[in-house]
Amino acid sequence: MKIKYIAHILLILILLSGLSFAQFGNVDVSFDDRLLRDGDRQQLLQLKDEIKRYFQNTEWDQDYSDLAIPLHIQIIFEGTSSKGSQQVYLSQALFSNGIDQRYFDKSFQFTYNESGALYYDAVLFDPLSSFLAYYAHLIIAGEADTYEIKGGNRFYEIARAIALRGAASDYPRGWAERIRIENLLSSNHGLRKVRLATYYGIELFEYGKLESATKQFENMITGLVEVHNQAPRDYYTMLFMDGHAERLTEILSILRQDAILKDLIELDPDNRENYERGLSISSE
Repeated sequence: MKIKYIAHILLILILLSGLSFAQFGNVDVSFDDRLLRDGDRQQLLQLKDEIKRYFQNTEWDQDYSDLAIPLHIQIIFEGTSSKGSQQVYLSQALFSNGIDQRYFDKSFQFTYNESGALYYDAVLFDPLSSFLAYYAHLIIAGEADTYEIKGGNRFYEIARAIALRGAASDYPRGWAERIRIENLLSSNHGLRKVRLATYYGIELFEYGKLESATKQFENMITGLVEVHNQAPRDYYTMLFMDGHAERLTEILSILRQDAILKDLIELDPDNRENYERGLSISSE
């Protein structure tokens, strides 16, 4: 069992004693509303705080209740349109945990009632709250995969269910692409192996379990090879490696794992300079 997962279990015990923890920690929300009319901007004055409360106060899962994932959200407004008596906002959005997950959504539409609060309904579809819930579950899925093998499965399944409801709704814009992205992520077994092995290896190293850490980094390479054989320039894998290349270089040079560093040069060429520097350090 991973050291990280043991810590997670301990935090659950604390939770049962009366404290509460959230899946999302600090949530930073920013708007680019330059293309909106003044009246439309006024209607959105409370939305930033509503989105922040929505992510932090919703109990997305009972088991993974202590993650405190940092979340950065940027919404870029393109304009508005009318749908019956409702005003529809046309937007793009960026979601990131600031480390190794980032999702850019090029096209979504939503309505917003400034007098109502956002809330998550697992069954009923709402163009804004369901959109946010979809990305909440994608990000939690990626995090859960760092705790246990395919730990993100149920979160991917929920994200897919949300996307299917969105595609069949009166606000279908972008949902077919979100179905595709969920399928791409959940079926990328190589990346999911890389996530688990990388985090587990780093933690084992920090606890002084060097031989076990090395084994996990070898598992990481196995996962990267699997990704490379299917899609050599997979965006989400390269993004993950970008977030950890420096730390991996530092650790692998200390462990003098030149073979793994050389494999990384071939499998993650975007971070070649990091890994080459690690080789030169380990040879000193």
